[in-house]
Amino acid sequence: MALLKILKYPDPRLHKIAEIVEVFDESTEKLVQDMAETMYESKGIGLAATQVDVHRRIIVIDISDDKKDLLVLINPKLIKFDGQQEYDEGCLSVPGFFETVKRYENITISYQDLKGNIKTLEADGLLSVCIQHEMDHLVGKVFIEYLSQLKQQRIKKKISKLSRAG
Repeated sequence: MALLKILKYPDPRLHKIAEIVEVFDESTEKLVQDMAETMYESKGIGLAATQVDVHRRIIVIDISDDKKDLLVLINPKLIKFDGQQEYDEGCLSVPGFFETVKRYENITISYQDLKGNIKTLEADGLLSVCIQHEMDHLVGKVFIEYLSQLKQQRIKKKISKLSRAG
C-alpha cells in the first residue's frame, strides 16, 4: 500500500468530473487500498478518488470510532432522498476549515462493490452527509462552494495567505 497525495483547494483538478468505473480488477483494488490508507493516515472519514487526482467514481468512507468499518462505493448514484440537516463539514482538500452545510437528511444510493456487484444503501446522519460530500467531489464540487460568495472569498484569501507563508 502507498500514501497518495491529496489535492488541495483551489487546485483545478478538484473540478474534474470522474469517469464511471467499468473494469473491476487488481488495479481498482490497489487504488481503494491506497485511498483507505491515505484517508486513515490523514485522519479523515471519507475520500474520493478525485481528491487524489484519479478521476474515477470511487469513494472510501469510514465513520467508525475504531476505523475498522471501511465502506467502498464505486459508481454511487443517489436514488432517493428526503429531509434536511445541517452539519459542520471539513475536507482533506481544504484542511483546517469547517463550515455548516445543508444536506439531505436521509438518502438511498445504489453503488457497486469491489467485485462490481450492484448494491443499495440507506443512510442518515453523519454517513448521509459524508456520502453526499464525497459524491460532490466526483462531479467536481468542493463543499465550500455551498457557502456564500463572501465566505468563499474569505477562505480563498486565508488559503492563499497560508500557502505564501509555507
